[in-house]
Amino acid sequence: MDSTAKITPNYLRDYLTLFGIGGVIIFLDQTTKILVRRNLALGEWWSPWGWLEPYARIVNWKNTGAAFGIFPGLGDAIAILAIVVAIAIVYYFPRVPREDWTLRLAMALTFSGALGNLIDRLTIGWVTDFISIWRFPVFNVADFCITLGVIVLLIGVWSQERNKDNAPGSAEIDISPDTSSDQIPEENVGENSPSPVEIEFKSVITRFLKRLKL
Repeated sequence: MDSTAKITPNYLRDYLTLFGIGGVIIFLDQTTKILVRRNLALGEWWSPWGWLEPYARIVNWKNTGAAFGIFPGLGDAIAILAIVVAIAIVYYFPRVPREDWTLRLAMALTFSGALGNLIDRLTIGWVTDFISIWRFPVFNVADFCITLGVIVLLIGVWSQERNKDNAPGSAEIDISPDTSSDQIPEENVGENSPSPVEIEFKSVITRFLKRLKL
């Protein structure tokens, strides 16, 4: 009974954080999309200055695929995926330590972006994209948040790995030569041996899954 009473307020605080960030971003995302749809016809664009138009403009763009227009025509499958992602984030978010703010921020941004575009798919049948910068694919606030969430996540994982490598105990590594029979002969180390980058990548993925307690 006591443990349940202690956990519940913490979960409520975590969900207030998640839904608070999500509410602000979704409101901004939906408001901008509504303004675009009300003032611009499909395919029409607008720019405050003529010289800026080739480089940046607002356009009413119909997107039936995923973020940045990839996988066109798969809106239904992407909507189902967005629901699964949102449910997973709601489940895992309060289980992530508050000290791990990069992962929590990344999850909140991804949650907001996924729901922002999901609302479009459920209400009008496609996603409204409107930010057009030079030759970059047209995107919206939700797409930007999803991308930013991935960047924050990668930075957080990289930062934690760097901190662990630079920790005082990490320098105490046994570098004495291994003379056991299981040692791989030098001549057998060739193209099939994993590179340091591959080893580091696998380590990062493993630690990330552990952080989610999968």
